[in-house]
Order: sequence, then C-alpha cells, then structure tokens
Amino acid sequence: MAEPSEDKSTSERSHGTKSKKTISKTDSISTGTDIQGHQDDNFVKTVTMANTYQLGPYKRFPVTAATQILKDVLTAHLQFATYEVEWSQKMTKTLAEVIKSHVKDLGIPRYKYVVLVTIGQIVGHGMQISSRCLWDATNDTFASYSFKNSSLFGIAAVYAVYYE
Repeated sequence: MAEPSEDKSTSERSHGTKSKKTISKTDSISTGTDIQGHQDDNFVKTVTMANTYQLGPYKRFPVTAATQILKDVLTAHLQFATYEVEWSQKMTKTLAEVIKSHVKDLGIPRYKYVVLVTIGQIVGHGMQISSRCLWDATNDTFASYSFKNSSLFGIAAVYAVYYE
C-alpha cells in the first residue's frame, strides 16, 4: 500500500532542510532562510494590522484644535512675507509638512491626514477654491483656514480620514 504523499514544503520543513512559510491569501508573507543561512529573495515581508472590530473612533478628530494649528502656522510664516514665485513654491511644501507634523502631534489614533496648502499673490483677481471627497460623514472631517496680508494669501486645509 502506498504511503500518503506530503507536499514538498511540509516534507522539507519536517527534515530541517528549509524554513519557508507557504503563502495563502490569509497569511502574511515571511522571509525564508535555509540551513546555510542563505536568504530567499522570492518572499516579501508585509505588515498587517490586527483586526480590532472597531467600527468608529474612540477619540474624534478635534476640528477646533486643527483650525487653531492652521491659524498659528499660517500667521507665523506668512505675516510679514511678500509674494515671490520661487519662495511660495518652497513655502507651500514646508507649511504642509509643518501642519502635518503638528496635527499628528495631537495623537488621534487611526486617522490618515491629507494637507493642502495654497499661496497666491493678491493682484485684484478673484479666486474660488473647492474640493470634493468621498468619505464617511460620521467619522471623517476637515479643518481649513485662510490668511491674507497686503501681498499674498494663504489657504490651508487638513482632511482627517478615519482608517478602519
């Protein structure tokens, strides 16, 4: 009578020649190493978050605190500035990073942030800025603030999207 057949990965693991984890849709991928210590490059390690079965945030995103951060950052950096094209291109990136850093310091877990900053010259034109998002109205929110001096205007918005 024939013995039951084993798959190759199980057979190799039971004899100690290979240490690999098979990949399925529900398993995370791990790196395999054989006895000689050679690493197998065919496997990629992925990080997965544990399911918490949490349907909503424990702590809501504080819109008033975020609006105050936007006001403080825009006022501190743009209050005495004059509009220059090259400077404003660099400053929008800088302001977006500073705002994102301050908002993350609020320590609200499970939120992802999108920060948009616009700086423009005041020359008598009108400007309309709008945005549309697909989101969960019960958990996702935003904060925005606009600043203006004699030479330029600055508009900043933070979108806080809850990550389940």
